[in-house]
Amino acid sequence: MRVAVLVLALLAATAARADDLLQVWAQARAADPVLRQAAALAGAQEASAREARAALLPQWQVQSSELRDTGGARSRVTTSSLSQTLLDLAALREWDASRSLASAQAARLVAAEQDARARVARAYFGLLSAEAQLATARANEEAFARQVNEAEARFKAGLSAQVEADQSRAYRELARTATLAAERFVADGREALAQLTGGAAPPLQPLRPALAAQALPDDAEVWAQRALLANPELQALQLDVQANEQRISSARAGHLPTLSVGLDTQRQRGDGVPLSDTSRTPTQVTLRLTMPLFAGGATAAAADRAAFRREAAREQLEAGRRAVLREVRAHHLAVGQGAAQLRATQAAVEAAQRALESTRTGLALGTRSTTDLLLAIQTLASAQNAQTDARHRHVLALLALHQAAGSLGDHELAAVNALLETR
Repeated sequence: MRVAVLVLALLAATAARADDLLQVWAQARAADPVLRQAAALAGAQEASAREARAALLPQWQVQSSELRDTGGARSRVTTSSLSQTLLDLAALREWDASRSLASAQAARLVAAEQDARARVARAYFGLLSAEAQLATARANEEAFARQVNEAEARFKAGLSAQVEADQSRAYRELARTATLAAERFVADGREALAQLTGGAAPPLQPLRPALAAQALPDDAEVWAQRALLANPELQALQLDVQANEQRISSARAGHLPTLSVGLDTQRQRGDGVPLSDTSRTPTQVTLRLTMPLFAGGATAAAADRAAFRREAAREQLEAGRRAVLREVRAHHLAVGQGAAQLRATQAAVEAAQRALESTRTGLALGTRSTTDLLLAIQTLASAQNAQTDARHRHVLALLALHQAAGSLGDHELAAVNALLETR
């Protein structure tokens, strides 16, 4: 019996466990394929930078060949070639461009991490909103069902007409459709969270009932200037422009000479090689200067292509800058209005509750109709849903503002996590 009680207690504790926002983020950080893809792309671009650098480092090749003449004599020739570039501005500028692109991809990885935090928060509070709406829809349906029973009882007692029971039944069935829709939203919300974490969505800790509006220390323009400096997407676009400028220099350097030094050795062994030659290893030191004269216009075309790509990157940077400024100002306004929205929705819920109580009393006294009661029940449900949405939109707007400003880190996520209930 004691073992059975202990097992039931453990099962109950597991069922009651609810994950908070940081726990869900830890799961998503390890399992989100979008974030891992960004990390892989950053690694690939870093490898491309090392590949571009390799053209400026020593190159060593060894070649061995075997020869056979018509008399059957065999000989083997082994050649070693070591070269080092001394001057190649095109390759040097290409390496610079590759390093800039690697830095841009690293900035995009930072942006992907911030976006992953925002996606986790949206999925987390999206599921909480869906669950709250489902609870409201079920309570609404139960309230209408009780009203149906009461209306039928009054009709049987001859105290009301059949129309009141039919009207109550219509509201109950409409409430049932709302419950079914809310159940579908909850299921989709759980799948959205599972898409990020790779596992089933656990029970979640909701926001505290007494949620205070989060104040902002600075005005919108301060946040906007901060975003222009710190937003990782903008940093990546700026580095793209820099990389394209360096590629213009690389393409134009195709007209310039290159200089390299080489060390070549050759050794022969075999039946067809004189004995005096087998002990010799001829060595040549080569200083090679290459001057391009004409390449069919390819060098000029490459420079033009790089210039056009630079202009495209500049326009993309400008578009991104404008989009970030718009996002910062919109999210700043949303956070600033949070206090008024929280107060308004709280007042609406309280007023709807009082109106419902008064309507029930009036119905018992005969001063209010069944229609009034049904509408009061529906109004309360709408006010409760609006309050839940306002609470969740407020904290999501705060996180979205930090993301636009380039400062959405674990610290900001932990600050929102501190607003959750503790269980």
